Amino acid sequence: MKSLNHTHMDPSIFFLLGIPGLEKFHLWLSLPVCCLGTATVVGNITILVVVATEPALHKPVYLFLCMLSTIDLAASVSTVPKLLGILWCGAGHISASACLAQMFFIHAFCMMESTVLLAMAFDRYVAICHPLRYATILTDTIIARIGVVAMVRGSLLMLPCPFLIGRLSFCQSHVILHTYCEHMAVVKLACGDTRPNRVYGLTAALLVIGVDLFCISLSYVLIVQAVFRLSSHEARSKALGTCGSHVCVILISYTPALFSFFTHRFGHHVPLHIHILLANVYLLFPPALNPVVYGVKTKEIRERVVRVFQRGQGIGIKASE
Repeated sequence: MKSLNHTHMDPSIFFLLGIPGLEKFHLWLSLPVCCLGTATVVGNITILVVVATEPALHKPVYLFLCMLSTIDLAASVSTVPKLLGILWCGAGHISASACLAQMFFIHAFCMMESTVLLAMAFDRYVAICHPLRYATILTDTIIARIGVVAMVRGSLLMLPCPFLIGRLSFCQSHVILHTYCEHMAVVKLACGDTRPNRVYGLTAALLVIGVDLFCISLSYVLIVQAVFRLSSHEARSKALGTCGSHVCVILISYTPALFSFFTHRFGHHVPLHIHILLANVYLLFPPALNPVVYGVKTKEIRERVVRVFQRGQGIGIKASE
């Protein structure tokens, strides 16, 4: 309690409480968090190494996958270490500047990931609806520009938030009822008029989730129309099969995001710990599961991963001899 009282007195320090109501389960909850964090690092690094070392995988779809893996790794680094510190030993103290930085990076990375998922949907649309123009449309230059757009878009959309929060005064509690510096969780602690923060947060979320989901849905409507115009059942199955991994990743990424978004704003009777658990599912599960989905459902990656491990075992055997 002494540390919490100090948090009330020092305006430059916040305290992340963790999951209110589930404090006695923090140590147990750290086990899945640790497993998901480890899976995120191992899985995404494996994807990056396999794609980088296999020239046959230097194709747009796999380059977009590398962008996704890089963003997932960066997002995990922004959240998992502090989250484990809170769950293991209650190390929830965080400076105001570090809190704003964490808020910026977490939300910016989520927006970047959404942009990359949209780019991957565009990749599948071009591959199925305009296969003869695929190589001329998705050139290395275009792919690089899409990567830059993803970074700039996420950064610019989140850039005003730290400044909008910086103008607020926190005259009461500095205890954040969350596991990380989530935008609305911090805004709720402020005194005075917070409407600009609320409006901007909602607008930015709708611009990303709403626009990207609409464009992704439109691309798949066009894909389905093109697929069902094919005369061969085998060709239709193959075309839809190429979209399977991406559809799974979209469901994994957007489903918890939408649940968290709607329960946070409209689920006023939903317990607080459910809100926070959903927010953590949104941050922890997609980065851990995305490499697994692509590794299992994509034959090229699966074969290359096996080959890399076999090559590593062969080197180890030679070294032991």
